[in-house]
Amino acid sequence: MAAFYVRSGQRMNWRNFFSELQRRNVYRLAVTYTVVSWLLIQIATQVFPFFEIPAWAVRVVILLLILGFPVALILAWAFELTPEGIKRTEDVPPHASIRHHTGRKLLAFAAVVAAIAVGMFLIQFARRTTRAKDDPVAASAPVPFIPDKSIAVLPFRNLSAEEENVFFTDGIQDEILANLSKIADLKVISRSSVMVYKAGGPRDVREIGRELGVAHLLEGSVQRTKDRVKVTAQLIDARNDSHQWAEQYDREIKDVFAIQSEIAQAIAAQLQAKLSPTEKAAIQRSTRDVEAFDLYLRAKELINSFQDTPNRKETLLRAVRLLDEAISRDPNFALAYCWIATAHDNLHWFGLDHTPTRLAQAQAAAQKALALAPDLGDAHLAQALVYYHGSRDYTQALEELAIARRTLPNSADLYFLGGVIARRQGRWQDALSNLEKAAELDPRNPRVLNALAVLYDFLRRYDDELATFDRAAAADPRRADYWQMMRAQVALEKGEIETARAFLSSLPADYDPDGQATWTRIHLALYENDPDSAAKILAASKKEEIIGAAGRIVPANFFEGVIARARRDWPKAAEVFAAARTKVEADLAKQPDDAILLATLGLIDAGLARKEEALREGRRAVELRPLAADALDGATVLSSLAMICAWVGDIDAAIEQLAFLANTPGGPPFGQLKYDPAWEAVRGDPRFAAMVNELQPRAKEKR
Repeated sequence: MAAFYVRSGQRMNWRNFFSELQRRNVYRLAVTYTVVSWLLIQIATQVFPFFEIPAWAVRVVILLLILGFPVALILAWAFELTPEGIKRTEDVPPHASIRHHTGRKLLAFAAVVAAIAVGMFLIQFARRTTRAKDDPVAASAPVPFIPDKSIAVLPFRNLSAEEENVFFTDGIQDEILANLSKIADLKVISRSSVMVYKAGGPRDVREIGRELGVAHLLEGSVQRTKDRVKVTAQLIDARNDSHQWAEQYDREIKDVFAIQSEIAQAIAAQLQAKLSPTEKAAIQRSTRDVEAFDLYLRAKELINSFQDTPNRKETLLRAVRLLDEAISRDPNFALAYCWIATAHDNLHWFGLDHTPTRLAQAQAAAQKALALAPDLGDAHLAQALVYYHGSRDYTQALEELAIARRTLPNSADLYFLGGVIARRQGRWQDALSNLEKAAELDPRNPRVLNALAVLYDFLRRYDDELATFDRAAAADPRRADYWQMMRAQVALEKGEIETARAFLSSLPADYDPDGQATWTRIHLALYENDPDSAAKILAASKKEEIIGAAGRIVPANFFEGVIARARRDWPKAAEVFAAARTKVEADLAKQPDDAILLATLGLIDAGLARKEEALREGRRAVELRPLAADALDGATVLSSLAMICAWVGDIDAAIEQLAFLANTPGGPPFGQLKYDPAWEAVRGDPRFAAMVNELQPRAKEKR
């Protein structure tokens, strides 16, 4: 120290100090230590996960390396490596020092280590680049925040000898999930998004955690004998595949309901979730009758999957019969009444039995559930569904949802229903918030993602709509053709004809759900001013009914008439429109207040040159479904009225309606106004041309 310090009271000689640092190889050691530390961190971050070493171990390595840095510098200052071993620096004569050779070795070692570290970094970078090329959507998507208190309950494995106990096994998993979802301090993924990860097959827990956006997974198995049940459950940290908790329950079959509650409470404790007294009370058995529980589980499965069955009506009716039998065994089974209400509502809403009697049955079941369990969130959710579908009473439905949310904080169905109601009311931001929350809780549910995409479409947010299609296709590759078809429809809306053709060309020739692909191909041909090809496409489909406005099924004769108008084949148009009119009138006799159907009749009458009837029907449709009461159907019938006015020659009225719709979510898109021959009558008007120009998607909206 005397070499670079002066006596007390005098200043330090900094030049000598830095020279001494260099002489003692402190600089070289600092460089070497830094490079070696970087390599060790690279190894830890890439190798530790492979051996299932917890993530905190990487943080420990980094912390130790940081703490070791000043220690290494002090040791380099105080000691020197000599041929005889390590000695204090002051004890080594200058002529015997080999510091210079040691320094060169340190630098050479640092260079080698740096090369290795750079190589590992480049390999990791190359892998990321390859993944980005293979999946550009996933690579460009922001990494979502995954809360610690988040969980998905995966399907349990059935270890019972009887295959019929699969329902029982799925039911236990579903009830545990339902109990956990009642805890507001947790994020719990909905059933429809977890059922794809079937038990018994290989599971990559890290990948599942990323796909579902959760930090934890619950796995398990169920073995049922005549009068006993054995349930095994284990909690896994999906971020590092480490097991956090496991328990086995071997009880009498009558105790299965207690097991479900105990597992839910144990998981809540493991995740340190706050459990309020109300939530603790909600995690209770729904019935004490095991046979009634079995019947209930079978019915739930039928209701959840009825859309995918050949006879949807019979599937729902069978579910009702099973639930009736369950209630005959346990008249106080409130949850069974909730699902009966849902089954009746589906029969009515989807037109499988659209009668006042069916609607009354749905209402009666919801009311009975509320009478049995006034605080049951599922009962209020069922009542909200009936209010929305049955009477379009949005206010009452939202009040019921607000009550249901108190005990169902993780219900994707609740947020979904809130979103579609807000969408009907034209509360677009509330609709977005609710549907995006539903998609967060149920990320693989095509119904939720489709509703979100429809909302983006109404708002003309095409980039967001296409990104939602990408999410949906990634979640369920089996439905990739459907989302490809939807991309073609969006391309037509944007006026991107070539893009639409490319998407449609990639579809299988026989892919045509409800005639939607036929509808899309017909419009592509019409937009290309090729009505002959449109006629061939319609004839090849051999369908009597095809999807039309607002997703409604309309007679194929209607589209024949539209194509004949584009050909200016007026006799043919009159012939096929007359046939379509007979069918639509018959349907209206059953549903006289169906605004979409009435607007379709107005278009048919406009095509038949029945001006007064067409205008009266179009205006009546708008009265039945005003925009203020229904922002979705309201925009559709207003668009139909504008087209009716154009077809009957009332150009000013058509332009007036279109000018309003141009600034209204759900109005006719740019591509339709620009290319569809249905608007030929107004296309020469300068006001129309200016309006179309304003609607054209700008560069920032193009993909």
